Amino acid sequence: MCAQHPDVFPVRCQCCLQSATALKFLVNRPARQITIERRVTVAGMLINILLVAGKLGAGIAGRSSAIIADGLHSLSDLASDIMVLWGIRAAKQPPDEDHHYGHFRYESITALLVGIMLIAAAILIAGEAILTISQRHGGLRNWSPLYMAISSILLKELLYLWTRAVGKRFNNPAIIANAWHHRSDAFSSIAAAAGIAGALFGGERWSFLDHLTAVLLSAFLIYIGFRIVRDAWYKLSDQAPASATQKELKMVIEGIPGVKGFHSFRARHSGAGRLIEMDVHIEVDPKITVQEAHTIASRVEDEIRRVNPDVNGIIVHIEPQNQDGVAN
Repeated sequence: MCAQHPDVFPVRCQCCLQSATALKFLVNRPARQITIERRVTVAGMLINILLVAGKLGAGIAGRSSAIIADGLHSLSDLASDIMVLWGIRAAKQPPDEDHHYGHFRYESITALLVGIMLIAAAILIAGEAILTISQRHGGLRNWSPLYMAISSILLKELLYLWTRAVGKRFNNPAIIANAWHHRSDAFSSIAAAAGIAGALFGGERWSFLDHLTAVLLSAFLIYIGFRIVRDAWYKLSDQAPASATQKELKMVIEGIPGVKGFHSFRARHSGAGRLIEMDVHIEVDPKITVQEAHTIASRVEDEIRRVNPDVNGIIVHIEPQNQDGVAN
């Protein structure tokens, strides 16, 4: 007899059947996946180090406050890369005494922090631009700030495309968030290039373009940052998958031979990409053996994973159907 349900037939002793492969997807992620995620993040770090040094150097040499501010934004990107590397390392750790279900949510935590940093950087850029929009840009000593800004635009846009592709491929929210941080740096470089070009070609009276463009682009970056924060928050707060996904999973359960009914269906995002954890109570014929009930539960798990590979952890709770044929 099951200690928790002494009044129910013996099958209930096997009430909580969890797949042996549950919760292992992220822990045992392919080594190639981890290598690619690290490679794109380390590449971003190296590029950001070069851009920070180049922008600050060009800003000082060319007397351009715009490119110096852009260099500080690249510095925030560097901090973002470091956080993402930490998130990748932490998320792949196996379950331990303090984290029985693994460390999957570190990816969403990292995405949340990157989103907050993106919003903060955008607000700072916009605030500075608004405060100085009426000021003159001043003369530039040489063209090096413009060259540096254009180089930054090209490098960061290419880095954005590469990083976003990796994030989408492996459904890693932290990598995707970091990709948008790269694009934010490209946008701020566009603003800097506009102001610098205005000062070089149009004189001081056109230097306001730098600040005006920065304000407009910052508004877009704040919007992107809020989307990143929102998505990460939903996953950290156990948001259920889309209604269509839930309907699909329920139809799978209903179609398994031997399942007389089910209830207490629950599903949630696991905090990493699109992965889902779920549990359900299924009703079976009370006259069958424990082994037969276990086989039915295994079929439920296998078919759900076949139809929807995003489902990671599955718990199937077995219950007897009432004698009158009505599900519990």
